[in-house]
Amino acid sequence: MTLTAFTADASSALAGPLWLATRRAGAWERFAAGSLPQEAEEVWRYSGIDRFDLSSFGPVQRPDRAPGPDLEVGRALAQPLGSRAALVVTYNGAIVGVESEPSVADDQLSVTSVLSNSDAPAGLGELAPAHDAFGELHDAFLADVVHVVVAKKAVLRDPVIVVHLVDRAAASGSAAAFPRSLVHVGPSAEAGVIELYASVGAPDTTGAADADHRAPPVLVIPVTELEVEDDAHLGYANLQVLDQACTELAVQASRVGRNSTLRSFTVSLGGGYARVRTDSDLIGQGGHTALLAAYLGTDKQVHDFRTLQDHHAPRTESELLFEGAVADEARSVYSGLIHIRNGAHGARAFQTNHNLVLSEGAHADSVPNLDIEENDVRCSHASTVGPIDEDQRYYLESRGISPAVAERLIVLGFFSDLANRAPFPGVGPWVENAVSHRLAGRLPSDRVEPATQDANDG
Repeated sequence: MTLTAFTADASSALAGPLWLATRRAGAWERFAAGSLPQEAEEVWRYSGIDRFDLSSFGPVQRPDRAPGPDLEVGRALAQPLGSRAALVVTYNGAIVGVESEPSVADDQLSVTSVLSNSDAPAGLGELAPAHDAFGELHDAFLADVVHVVVAKKAVLRDPVIVVHLVDRAAASGSAAAFPRSLVHVGPSAEAGVIELYASVGAPDTTGAADADHRAPPVLVIPVTELEVEDDAHLGYANLQVLDQACTELAVQASRVGRNSTLRSFTVSLGGGYARVRTDSDLIGQGGHTALLAAYLGTDKQVHDFRTLQDHHAPRTESELLFEGAVADEARSVYSGLIHIRNGAHGARAFQTNHNLVLSEGAHADSVPNLDIEENDVRCSHASTVGPIDEDQRYYLESRGISPAVAERLIVLGFFSDLANRAPFPGVGPWVENAVSHRLAGRLPSDRVEPATQDANDG
């Protein structure tokens, strides 16, 4: 491995119980003995990973400071998302505060840090083992784990909201953060979790073409594991608004039991390079997952999604719909696999990826795949890549709507259809507002010279 600031001493200096220190040490040894992924690997195809320089980053430890300001920032960011069962705020991967609502009984919901546990929490790492050097790096420098446990038959009206603050100002130069969440929903329980990733402590470079030159880079490697036991139901949203100086390499892994459901909604708006690997295992008969994602790339952003819908059991069903748009010189990558294992008869799996390309310099790659080992199944995959639909544009303009307004309505409608399917009432409006803000000046008609626009109008 190339010489970096990620060393055994830096890993061992992190606080935590013996089991966590042992886990970190083993992961660091595997990381040091390995090598970074390469673009020749199918799962990293189109990613540009060969140009990634790990030596640009280093671990950061949370400085001693009162948690009050972090909690205030977390409350402010969570407020637009609506009511909640509990609020958790992390700072560069370490939990700084947990606030539970009085209406939620202790025997229904537990939200804790693992740093006070003498034993590792059950299930940690089972759903999201380290797939590559970045996974080992995450485990080697894991600061804490947000551990959410919903008791058997508990029904939570409101979601647990976890706000992950990533602060580059906590270190001189570049930094790295490794947030981790472990969610366990007991049998016959119903719950929701929202995770929000946001940058703090630096100027907002969203929308700035020279963002890479205005702020030091930050590496964020988040991992979330979602365990949904038999007859249970989980709604999950992952909202990412990191600034464009951040590189995100995220993993979301879920396991869905018998007659259980997972409704997952991922939104990726920030990051210079933002990658999300989503693995969903359906292990119980009658299990169901709905995996949705929305993304918008501007400037030179890259949004990279890799998905696996893995059907182990009979009569399981998965639906995947990922939709996004790219403008300026941004790129998007989608590569997904539906895997129907032997014995998963009666399974139904659907995979759809739609991309709007809003500029000549923007680009989208879409590669859906099927791997079917069983008969008596129903599977389909589809993808589209293209500009704004000319028929839709003509329909609106023929009714007196200006080109700029028509394009904006079409693109906002494209995102609104998906936002309306978000698992929580507060998330849909949040997405629509965030997309609307970032679209300003990005549509084709916004780049038409005034004289040309006047001539077209005449």
